Amino acid sequence: MARYTGPRARLCRKFGENIFGTAKYDRILNRRKFPPGQHGRNMRRKQSDYFIHLREKQKLRNIYCLLERQFSSYFHKAAKMGGVTGDNLLQLLERRLDNTVYRLGFATTRMQARQFVNHGHFMVNGRKVDIPSYLLKDGDLIEVRPKSKGIKPLAEAWDSSEASSPYPWLSVDKDNMRGQFEHIPAAQEIPNTVDLRLIVEYYSK
Repeated sequence: MARYTGPRARLCRKFGENIFGTAKYDRILNRRKFPPGQHGRNMRRKQSDYFIHLREKQKLRNIYCLLERQFSSYFHKAAKMGGVTGDNLLQLLERRLDNTVYRLGFATTRMQARQFVNHGHFMVNGRKVDIPSYLLKDGDLIEVRPKSKGIKPLAEAWDSSEASSPYPWLSVDKDNMRGQFEHIPAAQEIPNTVDLRLIVEYYSK
């Protein structure tokens, strides 16, 4: 499984925000409010248009923990769909199984969710699915395999998660360790701090 293995705090400092959601990165950003690197504290370089567009693309790619080839593939797929390309891209990323496992509260980070899926701990509509990029459809039921319910990191994440989903396109059944992908969310429903327009412009150049 190809994945980013470098320091994630460095990425959060690069973008100036906690793109992974874990509390420890908030603490790091509060202590070190400047970009990483030798000259990060005193950097005053003017940002070019290309840099601004690239930065937005890299931020969204890192939020969903994807490599460049994967992300580019999603963009080109979104561009071929009807409607607004940026909205299509965001919806495709949200439909990934690993992202939904994270959103439901089965994992504390998307990276952990991807590992859980890769190890075969989840079923979709009663069938084991170990492909993190599996795209969910309206009404799909995601649940922990019976023999995986005792796995400590998974159980701890689930126990500390909310009793109901804060996302309108997901529902949670705490007692049975499962959740449902109710519908494909509208782009406006998805929490997002990225300017999707800049990403579309980046790939259009």
